[in-house]
Amino acid sequence: MRIDDDAVLWSASQTDRRARPVLLLLHGFNSHEGDLFGLSPYLPLHPVIASLRAPLPASAGHAWFPLMTAGMQAAVDGADAATTAVLDWLDRAAPTAPSVGVLGFSQGGAMAIELLRRAPGRIGFAASLAGFALPGDRPGDAELAELRPPVFWGRGTADVVIPAEAVERTQSWLPAHTDLDARIYEGLGHSVSERELGDLVAWLTARYA
Repeated sequence: MRIDDDAVLWSASQTDRRARPVLLLLHGFNSHEGDLFGLSPYLPLHPVIASLRAPLPASAGHAWFPLMTAGMQAAVDGADAATTAVLDWLDRAAPTAPSVGVLGFSQGGAMAIELLRRAPGRIGFAASLAGFALPGDRPGDAELAELRPPVFWGRGTADVVIPAEAVERTQSWLPAHTDLDARIYEGLGHSVSERELGDLVAWLTARYA
């Protein structure tokens, strides 16, 4: 499994990326690298933004791992492989970045958490919008619980896409392993509202202060 280097959308030229932090954008299931990149004008200017395309084909887009409805172990194994692919891409594309943060939506939000769990010393923070923690233990979980990196977790009360058990698991897991800023938006479905975007931008701005 490999990230397509040619499909990555960057907010800056190769010359302008030098010595700047990297903010990864990871889209949701059945979407593409252009989806979250549309948020770029609202995000802090200090980091270089890189929006990745998930490596697996989906019906009308791309996916990071198989849907949980296809089997939880297949989802966990797929996310593990995709996490390796993202870290390998970072080694190729931004080996000297002073810091790396991750912003993901839905499946991409789950991947943001997986990247923290795999590389707690390398990934400085994660924002998971309508995302969730996958089950099971990871080798990096104990170190993550000690480092407690900042995490923004936003979700809507009307989101019927993410199963209730995944939300409950995430509610327990994130506070035990991270410095969590959890936001709940009344009436919001499986999407991002203007209010959530405002909260997210303020949170990200604080990370780069």
